[in-house]
Amino acid sequence: MSTAFPPDFLIGAATAGHQIEGGNVASDCWALEHVPDTVFRHPSEDAVDFYHRWREDVALTADLGLQALRFSVEWSRVEPEPGEFSRAALGHYRRLAATCRELGLRTFVTFNHWTTPVWFAAEGGWTNPAAVDRFARYVDVVAAHLKGEIDWAITLNEPNVATVAAVGGGGVGGSAVGDLARALEHASRRHPSGQGTFTPMMLWEGDQLGRYTEAHRRATEVIKSHVDVPVGWSLACVDYQAVPGFEDRAAEVRNQALTSWLEVSRDDDFVGVQNYTRRLVGEHGVQKPGPGVAVDDLNWEYYPESLANAARNAAAVSGRPVVITEHGVCTRDDEQRIRHTGQALGHLAGAVADGLDVRGYLHWTLLDEFEWFSGFDVTFGLVEVDRTTFERRPRPSATWLGGVAARKTLR
Repeated sequence: MSTAFPPDFLIGAATAGHQIEGGNVASDCWALEHVPDTVFRHPSEDAVDFYHRWREDVALTADLGLQALRFSVEWSRVEPEPGEFSRAALGHYRRLAATCRELGLRTFVTFNHWTTPVWFAAEGGWTNPAAVDRFARYVDVVAAHLKGEIDWAITLNEPNVATVAAVGGGGVGGSAVGDLARALEHASRRHPSGQGTFTPMMLWEGDQLGRYTEAHRRATEVIKSHVDVPVGWSLACVDYQAVPGFEDRAAEVRNQALTSWLEVSRDDDFVGVQNYTRRLVGEHGVQKPGPGVAVDDLNWEYYPESLANAARNAAAVSGRPVVITEHGVCTRDDEQRIRHTGQALGHLAGAVADGLDVRGYLHWTLLDEFEWFSGFDVTFGLVEVDRTTFERRPRPSATWLGGVAARKTLR
């Protein structure tokens, strides 16, 4: 097994706005966090206050030796009311991107990491016939404002995640704790609209592949009208493996949750691969890890080979270069984080040595975060954050990964 990466291989960290910024009060997720029967274990509140402490966090990322930072622009901050754009918010994200680049960090800018403005959700979210036009308008404004400070662009984060959850391959940061249908009813009453029922984030039924593909392609076109950078989307790439004798069933699951989405990337500059585990597929579909199988705090199997497997599959289907836009470990056991990540990177390095075109690896995630339905009960963070004082304390895994980035080797 190879332990080295090419000199130009990027190693960095990934983040998402709503999960770390705090105070994202105009978003659909914030609204859903604050209704009776909420499906979230905790509200995001101040999260880890990245919105105000970003300079400290960007400097820390660079000081650790990492070479790239992925962050998302919060649509609800930039466009808090339909067609009304905040110059202050746009300036904030431009300063964030510019400071990253000044400190030697490549920027991976995600234009939508699940959350949308509350007004967009009130109009029916992605089910509204005007949704793609709304999204393209927002992307156009942001891309124009961040021109010159974007190195890589990601249109949509894990648009296939609801499909993955539907087939049994994982969920939105753990399991919902309340009654989603009742929570959505409450949200609809609080945020009425004559154009649709309150439909937040990816929590909707219908032709998601068709709608998100249209949004992705429109956004790609708009971004490229402003900046000449690689553009793609990032997909939840579970490593689906067949129980012997059920290869056809596994192929069916893989096609529904992943293959048809990867085929969209054939027209892109790269495909973002987000992998955390494998799932076995048997007679009754996707199986949960069995007794005695080592799992993390979200009950996902530790299976370090899954990262390289997912990257190979993504490249084979899409025919495009791969960037690992998320991979990490949900645990507070930092020794396990280092051990598992090191093993996964070893398998990935071997695949790269065999000719697989992987351009970089972004670890999920930089900071302790609001992990969606699970709230603050779990974490993937390289950096521990005291949620009372917001003090940052890098875990040993942060220093370790920075060393790997500097040496381009696991030894």
